[in-house]
Amino acid sequence: MPHWTAQQIESQNGRTAIVTGANSGIGLHTASGLAAAGAHVVLACRDNAKAATAAEYICSKHPRASVETATLDLASLASIHTFVDQFKSHHQQLDILVNNAGVMAFPQRRATADGFEMQFGTNHLGHFALTGLLVPSLLASPTPRVVTVSSIAHKSGQIHFNDLNWNQEYAPWPAYGQTKLANLMFALELYRRAEQSGSKIISVAAHPGVSMTNIVKNGPGSSGLKAVVLNLLGPLLMQPDWQGALPSLYAATENGLNGGEYIGPDGFLEWRGWPTLVKPTARALDEVAALQLWDISESLTGVTYPSLV
Repeated sequence: MPHWTAQQIESQNGRTAIVTGANSGIGLHTASGLAAAGAHVVLACRDNAKAATAAEYICSKHPRASVETATLDLASLASIHTFVDQFKSHHQQLDILVNNAGVMAFPQRRATADGFEMQFGTNHLGHFALTGLLVPSLLASPTPRVVTVSSIAHKSGQIHFNDLNWNQEYAPWPAYGQTKLANLMFALELYRRAEQSGSKIISVAAHPGVSMTNIVKNGPGSSGLKAVVLNLLGPLLMQPDWQGALPSLYAATENGLNGGEYIGPDGFLEWRGWPTLVKPTARALDEVAALQLWDISESLTGVTYPSLV
């Protein structure tokens, strides 16, 4: 079978997409791929200058691209509300939401503007709140789709319900794994709720494998031994960020998806390769835990999901 590439994306003309964290890496190439296919893409980024640079890059590659930049800090509920209000004032509908942005394994515990542990607050709670607030805009689309980006790190993740915000004993990588498991559980629970209510919203999860992006390059220990290992082994073990974006693009545009799928690379251990269906862990499929996480997320963010129909 031939590999799936971005050139196979069907026309997205007339569709509006939001990509969070679209200024670099997976997000930039996801936004670029959608824009190349004709979608109007909102680059939702924390840093306005970097967003503007990303927009220039996309337009230089695709002169007919339709993009705009918008400020979104997923570590701030106030910023999320402001972003959604501004989006609704300028756009009648939202066809594709790609929950892509993320932070990874800060050596020391950091907190969001609302007091959440930074990784949990940004990667999961921020996207949970954003999606919930955008449900009316999604329902205004004839074919709305939500893509939530997880990671192979979800396989080692556990949801620490007794201390979701790591106030007791913070551990960088377990905290990151928890958020990536939460991302996948959220995507699957949103799918189940949409299916049970007869909603037209399609919820799909994706992961980029192990890709050479800024979140890796600039992560913990980005100097010394780590820098040497990345320079020597990175090209062999990791795939370029444009290829890491393909599962997200497939999840966002492939017509054969009905919701509930998880898309990742087809190579060894899902580290690299081309988009294919991959399997979540048993923890990610735990519906009881997913319901508990959903209820807690609504309570923590103050965002209660409206009807999905």
